[in-house]
Amino acid sequence: MTTLDNRPNTALLVVDVQNGVVDDGYDRDTVIATIGGLVGRARKEGVPVVWVQHSDEELVRGSEEWRIVGELGREDAEPLVEKSYGDSFEDTDLEKVLAERGVGRLVVVGAETDACIRSTLHGALVRGYDATLVGDAHTTVDKTAWGAPEPEQVIAHTNLYWRYQAAPGRKGGTVMAKEVEFSG
Repeated sequence: MTTLDNRPNTALLVVDVQNGVVDDGYDRDTVIATIGGLVGRARKEGVPVVWVQHSDEELVRGSEEWRIVGELGREDAEPLVEKSYGDSFEDTDLEKVLAERGVGRLVVVGAETDACIRSTLHGALVRGYDATLVGDAHTTVDKTAWGAPEPEQVIAHTNLYWRYQAAPGRKGGTVMAKEVEFSG
């Protein structure tokens, strides 16, 4: 249903599954395993897997914290988009990468739920993409010290509100990993 012309394809967008982002993430090992399963399925089905990697003063490029977690391996042919803002589209070549692959629909996984995942989902929708969140394949750290809800509540709320997101000619949505259909 995307509003982008000649963009019938779907891509799996793997956002910020980096050591310094997810090591203290809620249910980290289960989420990483779920993401790994989706990456494997996407590869098997010929669906592009696009990796996004954040860098800033805390995630210094080349550091151990900056690296993608060891359980997930990016294949050389899979695009890597480097970013320094929450929205994976902002000041990156993500749009170009997706356009080259005819992608108009994104299946989004990764971290952090209440930062880069939310920003990227909204960024995709306003740019004309359909954007599906995989409800059991994103995580966040505990930010209760700063007044945020417990991580599981942040995740549940994001899953709930994104399930009903839509805009003219495009849609959001939340599904669990077992329900992901890359074909549409």
